[in-house]
Amino acid sequence: MNSVVLLLGSNMGDRFTNLEKGSDEIKMGIGEIIQQSSMYETAAWGNENQEQFLNKVVTVNSSLKAAQLMKRILSIEEKMGRIRMKKWEPRIIDIDILFYNNEMISNETLTVPHPSLHLRKFTLMPLAELMPDYIHPVLKKSITDLLHELNDSLEVKKISSF
Repeated sequence: MNSVVLLLGSNMGDRFTNLEKGSDEIKMGIGEIIQQSSMYETAAWGNENQEQFLNKVVTVNSSLKAAQLMKRILSIEEKMGRIRMKKWEPRIIDIDILFYNNEMISNETLTVPHPSLHLRKFTLMPLAELMPDYIHPVLKKSITDLLHELNDSLEVKKISSF
């Protein structure tokens, strides 16, 4: 089994329902969800001129290899109605691979750990809730330390607990 950490986000339509449907699709097509963070409402990052996001992190046990996992995620996003036109656009669902075991992967289709996770409060806050002491395999710092060192001033607020 592979230990996978995913970030889910939505800022179109019924964001809460989109994240729940995304979680259901992950359970059916990727593997068992072991943990999930609270939901966080977050200002958009990158292109700030759009609706706020709901985000959460889930940890999953999956038998999928990393490349298979990426293909399955893209399939889930497409099935839920995501159309990719340009970077940082509004989206019904966005699913990012944050970590895949403790592996470092870099190829044309996938970079793991996610290359921007340490720069994003909306990623680090739910991660710190689930795995504060996890050591980033590239940066060699805990999630808590990365959050404390963060220089991201966008608002992120917890709106629900599980």
